[in-house]
Amino acid sequence: MFLAESPANVVWLGIHRRREHAEQLANENAARCHLALLDATEPASWQAAVKQILTTHLRFDVLVNNAGTHDDALLAMMKLESWRGVLSVNLDGVFHGCQAVLPTMISQRSGRIVNVASLSAWLAPAGQTNYAAAKAGVEALTQSLAKEVARIGITVNAVCPGYVDTEALAKLGGPERKRALENIPMRRFGRPEEIAAAVRFLACAEAGYITGSALKIDGGIF
Repeated sequence: MFLAESPANVVWLGIHRRREHAEQLANENAARCHLALLDATEPASWQAAVKQILTTHLRFDVLVNNAGTHDDALLAMMKLESWRGVLSVNLDGVFHGCQAVLPTMISQRSGRIVNVASLSAWLAPAGQTNYAAAKAGVEALTQSLAKEVARIGITVNAVCPGYVDTEALAKLGGPERKRALENIPMRRFGRPEEIAAAVRFLACAEAGYITGSALKIDGGIF
């Protein structure tokens, strides 16, 4: 939705698990938003979505990889499907997305890729070996890919949010929320629009000399 505020952009929302939410956003911004079915873990789904976009719009200027999931457990008791499932969405999904859009961006000799990582990549909490490993992989992928495409006008960056006031955070119990707040120097949770603002900046023309960066947005935790 944050890019829909700019008249220079057409926003394509890839939807799979939260279709109703995506449809609501598209209806509220009908002139700017179009929906493309997408399963971020499936390369064929990415290829189909990108083809749909190019057929209508002819360009692909910005990719924001924002698919993510948790399945927390101590490693000693973590099920294999929990490990593979979290890496499939959080890390493989970024790989598939980047690979799907790069041929077009390379031919354009321009493009912006913004990958949503996490502060867990730097300050990995207990019980999140799968999630922390995936997000650390996203940061490393970002830095490596940035070097590969820097000469042809494509930038690749990551944002690393800390605690953000979303549905996932709302599930924390009272004592857990209190402990989390005590660890944040600003003594408040981040807002989704604050993360969106950073993504929007990295996607704009003025950020053309920033690539391979990982921007932490955490209220001063790290």
